[in-house]
Amino acid sequence: MIFLKSRQEIEIMRTANRIVSEIIVDLRERIHSGISTGEIDRIASELIKKKSARSAFKGYQIRPGVPPFPATICVSLNNEVVHGIPSLQRFINTGDIVSLDFGVIYKGFYGDAAVTFVLGEGGDQVQRLIQTTAAALEAGIAQAKVGNRLGDVSAAVQGRVEKDGFSVVREFVGHGVGRRLHEDPPVPNYGVRERGVRLREGMVLAIEPMVNIGAPEVKMLSDGWTAVTQDGSLSAHFEHSVAVTENGPEVLSRL
Repeated sequence: MIFLKSRQEIEIMRTANRIVSEIIVDLRERIHSGISTGEIDRIASELIKKKSARSAFKGYQIRPGVPPFPATICVSLNNEVVHGIPSLQRFINTGDIVSLDFGVIYKGFYGDAAVTFVLGEGGDQVQRLIQTTAAALEAGIAQAKVGNRLGDVSAAVQGRVEKDGFSVVREFVGHGVGRRLHEDPPVPNYGVRERGVRLREGMVLAIEPMVNIGAPEVKMLSDGWTAVTQDGSLSAHFEHSVAVTENGPEVLSRL
């Protein structure tokens, strides 16, 4: 079931997502060569408390048989597509691709966003990967208009990615977001224009392209959470929570 949000509820979600984006910016400024992903998680936990919010990810149950997510933030490196589990034994080095996926709960509503960057200087192909993934997110956001269909969003993301010769991950998709982290409708990063659910005012979508330099296939690590590219190629991930309004798409998680 798709839940439409009132203006008052979207206002709360705007605050939740501002908290998310502010913390992501803060974390990015603190990341340096030699820092552990576990230290990033510790800092994120402290920042959430200062904002009077709660973690959206810690304790989240993805499916039966998989332990709840044990951390506050997902930190994925290089060929890790999504859901990297922070560890005090995992260190970030200059040249690494770093993806931060982060969410909070504030007054009963969720905020959710992700960003990818390279620490230090990255090669031309890595820079193109990151720029293309960010541009694909913006292309999808531009289609999140009242009266459009979900396929318009998905096709815009896919078209922008494939135009630059990269591939879209298909095993993981975006989603509706609101009183739950994952609500209907699922938001694939591939699709056909003028197909799918009609977009209505009050929908809030977490649009999140996951893009690989190589093939689109992924595989899961033994922890049940971390998804990596099957061919070992590098990957990038961006996400914004976007409200569909009568005045066009509003990016709630953009500072």
